Formats: sequence, structure tokens, C-alpha cells
Amino acid sequence: MAINLDFGTVHEILKKHDYKQVDIISILQEIQEVYHYLPREIFPILSKELGMGEARIYSIATFYENFSLEPKGKYVIKVCDGTACHVRKSIPILEKLRSELGLSASKKTTDDLNFTVETVSCLGACGLAPVITVNDVVHPEMTPEKVVALLNTLKEEIDNA
Repeated sequence: MAINLDFGTVHEILKKHDYKQVDIISILQEIQEVYHYLPREIFPILSKELGMGEARIYSIATFYENFSLEPKGKYVIKVCDGTACHVRKSIPILEKLRSELGLSASKKTTDDLNFTVETVSCLGACGLAPVITVNDVVHPEMTPEKVVALLNTLKEEIDNA
């Protein structure tokens, strides 16, 4: 699925930050909020408008783990695989998500850009293990069955949008 890149939005974000180099992290965060990732096409625009080298901007974007250069889905699902979640069977939940969505360890986002499934080392909710988040909303005490029900709810939201 092709992604429509509206560079006007990038220019609005830059203008909001008065084209200040010092705001590069905030600028990248806001761009990622819009697109759910950092499209490669924005780097030359940012370089020109901020007077920074593309390599410098790219190094900032790749240094911070929260930035992504790959498209992410409308729903980003993070499966905790920290110790507490792992011993309480987070892997079957991950496997169920991947099988339901046609994903794998190497393919993290559905072709329709509706879902991205990632694993994380810890979500900081060990007492509620196993835990997943959907767009940073915590879903505690998950099971493979509960995750199927959650996916069905999310798919209904997509269909009704």
C-alpha cells in the first residue's frame, strides 16, 4: 500500500518550531506522530530547511530507539518479553498475534498498514504479566484467546472508521 506523503505537514511542523536546529528531536517526534514512522523523503527537506546535514539528522533518528524508519501500522502492538511476562507465557501470545495477522519476526507490519507487532524487553507492568500495549494502552493478563478478541475489536474499529 502506497503511503501518501503530505510535505505540507512537515513544513507546518518546521514553522511551528521556527526552523530551529535545536528542536530536531521534537520535530522528528511530531513527524513520526503524523506518519507513524520517519519517511526517508523528509531528510532532504529537513536538511535544507534546518541547515543541517542529512547524515546528522539520520544519525539522530537512528540513535534513538523510539524513532522508526520503517512504516508502522495504525495500531502498534508491543508484546512484553521481560522475565515476568516470559515466564507467564508471553511467547504464545506473540505467536498468536503473528499467526492471526500473517506476520513473522522479520515482517512486523501488515501490508494494509493497520497493524505492527513488536517485542520489547519490558513494559514496566510486571505485576500484570503477561502484558501487551496497543498504541501505548496497557492490556494486562493477556492470553492467546484474549488477544484474538482484542484483534477482532480493533478490526471492527477499522471497518467502522
